[in-house]
Amino acid sequence: MQHVLNPHASRANGVPATFDFTVWVVGGLKKRETEVYVGNLPLDVSEEEILYLLKDYNPLHVCRIQSGCKCFAFVDLGSVEKVALAIQELNGKLFHRRKLFVNINKSLPKRTPSVAKWPQELSALEKSSGEEIAQTAACTQLTPKASVDPCETEKLRAAFEVPMEMRGSFLVLLLRECFQDLSWLALIHSIQGEAGLLVTSTVPQTPFFWAMHITETLHQNMQTLFSTLAEAEEQQPFLDESAVQRGARGLAEHHLGDYGSAWNRCWVVDRVDSWAVVMFIDFGQSATIPVQSLRSLDSDDFWTIPPLTQPFMLEKDIFNSHQGVHRILKGKITGALNSEVHILKFEEFK
Repeated sequence: MQHVLNPHASRANGVPATFDFTVWVVGGLKKRETEVYVGNLPLDVSEEEILYLLKDYNPLHVCRIQSGCKCFAFVDLGSVEKVALAIQELNGKLFHRRKLFVNINKSLPKRTPSVAKWPQELSALEKSSGEEIAQTAACTQLTPKASVDPCETEKLRAAFEVPMEMRGSFLVLLLRECFQDLSWLALIHSIQGEAGLLVTSTVPQTPFFWAMHITETLHQNMQTLFSTLAEAEEQQPFLDESAVQRGARGLAEHHLGDYGSAWNRCWVVDRVDSWAVVMFIDFGQSATIPVQSLRSLDSDDFWTIPPLTQPFMLEKDIFNSHQGVHRILKGKITGALNSEVHILKFEEFK
């Protein structure tokens, strides 16, 4: 299986130079007909052992995934015929005293958006030498509200109310109920320097937005998380309606406009009759969805990876509309807001 990262791409400050969404989409793994799913693997199994297990089928690539106490893999065998043969011969076979579950690659629900609609390359992470960013994928169109001195960022913030879902009082409650380990929170306010941000949500007519700070760690977390959620979508039961209450953790389908939809971790903010207001943890977006559409995701195994997105504020501009979503911004993180230290200030390179 191809990797998200181009190992030969140039890097600046440890940041990958290429972010390829043609292989990994927001919803999970790109489904391939020539891949076989191998489940119920021992936790200490290596990729080499998995390749040896399927040596009779001349495997091309293996992607081993571990989430909590679960371990599984997707193996590219090169043809659908070999996939069918491997399933016939290996499904139910004992391996390290565990009964294997071998099946076709069903890692993505059939509603997965076409990856052809995503940018072929999101190249906002080039060297800091000032190489130009590809205009088709890197820059979002922002409409300045007024000329603002960089030293007066706090005055700009004061002119806009911090959105409720970005306020510390709200996020602390959400994070405490969702995640057991919050040690990573202490590091957020200290992040500074050049960065590429993948915008996941904006608040129009304000400078506030949610984005993924693209690093190698983010790539690894995306790979693990979305693969696990794609598998969980088929296996996790729907929540009993009585369990859909404020504070419940769940799995729901998040709509991405023209890009289709993706399964994501969510937290129930409120419930009104047969509708639930949820916050999608890894996109920084809230939505109102039918109660019966929520799947259970209460195991802590699904909540070990910190949220992929976090709140930011533009230093000099505002977002005129939602047009900046799913784009890359390149610039530098200049610090945190004095009043909300978890919101990082971001100055876009022009």
